[in-house]
Amino acid sequence: MKHACKRKPCHSWLQTVIATVLFLCWATVGWGQDLSVKGNVTDTKGEPIIGASVVIKGNTTQGTITDFDGQFTLNVPANSTLVISYIGYVTQEVPAKSAIKVVLKEDNEMLDEVVVIGYGTQRKGDVTSAISSVKSENFVKGAVKDVGQLIQGKVAGLAITNPTGDPAGETQIRLRGTNTIGGANTAPLVLIDGIPGTLSTVAPEDVESVDVLKDGSAAAIYGTRGTNGVILITTKQSKGGDICSVEYSGYVSTAMMAKRLEMLSGREFAALYPDYDYGYNTDWVDEISRTPISHVHNLSLMGGNSKTSYIANLNYADRQGTMKKSNFDNFQGRIEVTHRMFDDKVKLKFGVFGKKSQMESTQSGGSFRGGVYSQATRRNPTEPVRNPDGTWYENVNKFEYENPLALLYESDGNVKKTELRYNGNITYNPIKDLTLQAMFSYTRENMNRGYSETQNHISALRDHKNGWSSVGAYTEMEKLMELTAQYNKTINDHKFSILGGYSYDETDYEEMWFDNYGFQDDYFGGWHNIGIGSALKEGKASAGSSKTSTNLIGFFGRATYSWKERYLFMAALRYEGASQLWGTDNAWGLFPSVSFGWRITEEPFMKNQHIFNDLKLRVGYGVTGSQPKNGFLGVAMLKYGSYAYVNSSWIQTIVPASNPNPDLRWEEKKETNIGIDWSSWEGRLSGSIDYYNRLVDGLIYDYAVPTPPNLYNTTTANGGKMRNKGVEILVNVIPVQNKDFEWSTTGTFSFNSNKLESLSGSIFKSEYDYFNTGTVEYSGQVADSHRVQVGESIGNFYGFKVVDVDEEGRWIYEDRNGDLINYKDFTHAPEDKHIIGNGLPKYYAGWNNNFRYKNFDLSITMRGAFGFQIINGARMNYENVKNARMENRLKSVNDLVFGKHTLSPEVEPEFNSYYVEDGDYWKIDNITLGYNFGQLGKYIKSLRIYGSVLNALTITGYKGIDPEVSTDGLTPGYDTRDRYPSIRSFTLGVNVKF
Repeated sequence: MKHACKRKPCHSWLQTVIATVLFLCWATVGWGQDLSVKGNVTDTKGEPIIGASVVIKGNTTQGTITDFDGQFTLNVPANSTLVISYIGYVTQEVPAKSAIKVVLKEDNEMLDEVVVIGYGTQRKGDVTSAISSVKSENFVKGAVKDVGQLIQGKVAGLAITNPTGDPAGETQIRLRGTNTIGGANTAPLVLIDGIPGTLSTVAPEDVESVDVLKDGSAAAIYGTRGTNGVILITTKQSKGGDICSVEYSGYVSTAMMAKRLEMLSGREFAALYPDYDYGYNTDWVDEISRTPISHVHNLSLMGGNSKTSYIANLNYADRQGTMKKSNFDNFQGRIEVTHRMFDDKVKLKFGVFGKKSQMESTQSGGSFRGGVYSQATRRNPTEPVRNPDGTWYENVNKFEYENPLALLYESDGNVKKTELRYNGNITYNPIKDLTLQAMFSYTRENMNRGYSETQNHISALRDHKNGWSSVGAYTEMEKLMELTAQYNKTINDHKFSILGGYSYDETDYEEMWFDNYGFQDDYFGGWHNIGIGSALKEGKASAGSSKTSTNLIGFFGRATYSWKERYLFMAALRYEGASQLWGTDNAWGLFPSVSFGWRITEEPFMKNQHIFNDLKLRVGYGVTGSQPKNGFLGVAMLKYGSYAYVNSSWIQTIVPASNPNPDLRWEEKKETNIGIDWSSWEGRLSGSIDYYNRLVDGLIYDYAVPTPPNLYNTTTANGGKMRNKGVEILVNVIPVQNKDFEWSTTGTFSFNSNKLESLSGSIFKSEYDYFNTGTVEYSGQVADSHRVQVGESIGNFYGFKVVDVDEEGRWIYEDRNGDLINYKDFTHAPEDKHIIGNGLPKYYAGWNNNFRYKNFDLSITMRGAFGFQIINGARMNYENVKNARMENRLKSVNDLVFGKHTLSPEVEPEFNSYYVEDGDYWKIDNITLGYNFGQLGKYIKSLRIYGSVLNALTITGYKGIDPEVSTDGLTPGYDTRDRYPSIRSFTLGVNVKF
């Protein structure tokens, strides 16, 4: 009953919005449609063209599309002109009459497709930089969580991974390798209709296209924000007038763990450890998991006339995870209105976006508690879930040994986020070729979280923190203003454009939190009444708050030129200042770029060749920057330190927090890109090849300095260099294309080589040419896991190297000199560690296939990653025979090590190369089969139903649950035992247009 009341206001608001938009749709559609046109569209061979666009010239860019017989019906005003177009064919204009027949000729060059670039659009044929574009018809289908999954495996050089099956988790994204070790930016800039956001800001169902600016010459227009590339997300738009369209898409989905760890059963554990057999046979992972049901619904309403148009989009997602108490609930809506006035010289656009999400929390401030899964895998399977009296079975005397069911059900919490975004856009065309534009946006995100543990939680039974509870909140605000002026002109064979602009971006972040415990019961305390806990009175509670403000100011310009569409040129410049560099002599940075294109097929000497329909060479160079993570590093700062007894009282001292460094400046990424685009076989074979060379100069790093003369022991400064080099290949082929059957296929391949060339600069020197980062956990211990070292790649694992076992199953190591040392004689000195793997894939590949047979469609998406290793945290914890903690083990604990002997019980658990595996994999990632009914009756314009399997099959030699692990930051490739298992989902969905 409580749940129903909770949803009623949302339901009521949804009804109101739909009713209002439908009324506007009816009110704005003009009368006077007095001609019904029936037509047929074919190619030069007489084959019908399915899905050709038929629109009214001058009034709209959206009317109807041809059916599976190439036919259409459209009501239009008298004396109208129809525009018929289809990708790959030359657009035609014909006068409207009651019956028409149109024959479209193939457009062999397909150069008029528009791609989104920084602060505007550009013809694909004029592009001189490395830019990839993915349209909605090529998105990954099925139960995707965010926009990242829509384009997974479809953009060469863009690494998108899903390291978790948590429904509240997000994809990780990385473009052309790692480019910093201490800068503020690590992921590409994501813009939704020009406004900063994340891959999960907008619903995947509301996205029209995704364009990726990959190289420096394309991204330099965004300066520091574009240093790791730019992802431009374009949402669905209402275009033109005299339209009234309602579209609904929805699906229901279930899922299962793609793979489970093979742990010992109760009987197998009892045979191995008979002294710890408690007589039960509990499958702990089974106890915490379930068969989830998720459903997503998306409703788009578009309408308007030639002066005013609008779109409203509503999206609701209720996602359940395979783990109990892992739920994610999201509702969002977007309304955008466009109005044209003063003879279409002025266009006003205003949009409102609202989003509310909630996830169930079994840990403080997060979603699903990863430790619940690791406790389930490690738990003795002969132990019961509950005691005879119904209480949870716990062993309070064992360190970090907890009943996973109790962790779930003796905790309660949630995380709620709300986001509200306003954006406005004014476009003014005082003369034909000049466009003035102003864009404003205001975004505000609020998060409130609460979490409590009961008196029956392990924290109360073992740690005596009765009812430990936590609350927290943050508010993040971003204001953005961008002013641009662009002039486009074509004079005979010369075409050029000039763009100038100003950008101001301000962010403000405030956070607070409070923890308390010591409640008398579970009824009057907890995070809803957190102040009554006794820890507050005893001075043991903790609280904190913080505030951060930043701003970024940029002046930018760009010029393009082409002669006869044969020789192409683009140059851009951004002059940018960041608040993080306030107090230095280098707060402002200059970021230039230039690129050239040569359409070789436009040369006279290529006119008689029949291999290429289009062949273009591109060369570009661009510089982007990255500022420090923290602010005010150019000046000396202070902080609170230890306490001192002064004048009969204890006071907290104030001590140095940083040394001043007025020479601190931007990291600079200098990138050269050489590319080739081609099209052959009447456009049915096309592709691109890119080679890039990135040098990051002046890496930001904390250098150790002597005290005195310095007041603080480290100084943040610029020093080293890092290089990324790589190749990216994209090939599109349409092997078969006729009336009944069509097959299109796309292949992608990318290679990246990373190297840290130096860690020291001309002024600041690093004492060592390396630093260690990251840790791994095994049997209650931790060890360093990764090393960043000059001359090596980011992502290296660093640990002891084992090459064999002796006749008793004890390790044989390779020491620093290459000598083989027996376990008993090995000292485990840090100097004997080796580079034992790397967690970043060198190669990524994708193969996407789309088939159509009459009304059926089938898409199969495949992708893979190669040339990397994974630290298998599960094997490292559960394969060592020495089991002092008496926890469960993998069945592989009985395997012969190196094919010789089982591991000796006297061998201590540790992190070494035996637990590092090759991570190469190939995934049949998505299979979707659909059927298109076309138009049904008078009101349904199109109807499609489909079934989909996501993460269908993984081919790999890796022994863990999934080789698709985290590639973030400086510590990639660690498959922790706490990881939420990846899932395989099964979906049934429908798309209908009214």
